[in-house]
Amino acid sequence: MRAQVIPIGNSRGVRIPSSLLKLCHIVSEIDLKVKGNSIVIRPLGKHPRQGWADAFKKMRGRTEDRLLISDRIGLNEDEWEW
Repeated sequence: MRAQVIPIGNSRGVRIPSSLLKLCHIVSEIDLKVKGNSIVIRPLGKHPRQGWADAFKKMRGRTEDRLLISDRIGLNEDEWEW
């Protein structure tokens, strides 16, 4: 497939057809690498917190969501050492 390199502000860019992006599972962020004289575009893996909500629900079901450190920390600034 041929494509034109086009100016985008002070940079240059390439329009990638949406069908090609869908085929490669590219949604928003990509990883760019240079191999020899080629540019390799790959989709980034999962979002860092993807799946956390489900994991927390499972933890709650197993009663594993207890506090490890007391949340009764003194917040009175007079007690703090600066």
